[in-house]
Amino acid sequence: MTPGTPEVRVPRLVGLMAVDARETAEARGVLLAAPDRPDFHRTVVDYVVRQFPQPGAEVPRGAVVTVWFDLGDAEGGAGVREPRPPRPPSGGMRRELDCPGDPFEVLR
Repeated sequence: MTPGTPEVRVPRLVGLMAVDARETAEARGVLLAAPDRPDFHRTVVDYVVRQFPQPGAEVPRGAVVTVWFDLGDAEGGAGVREPRPPRPPSGGMRRELDCPGDPFEVLR
């Protein structure tokens, strides 16, 4: 660290889109790196899910803040969005009424 280099606080970048994270970092005097995105300079709408150092940390002006856009396989995510058994029991009218018999049944 160069003596006399002003310290800056790391901004909160988690939750921002890539383009907004780059603008915020530039305005606060830090640089961004994204190890999971080699094309980071062209990434626009992906959201930052993690950062290091944490927001509020004091770092030298021009320090690199690392951001990640992908949670990876072991860290969760949206999960499966299809219905899974057991399904809820059928209900409604079928459950309340008996099934009708033959409509042309002869009554005696």
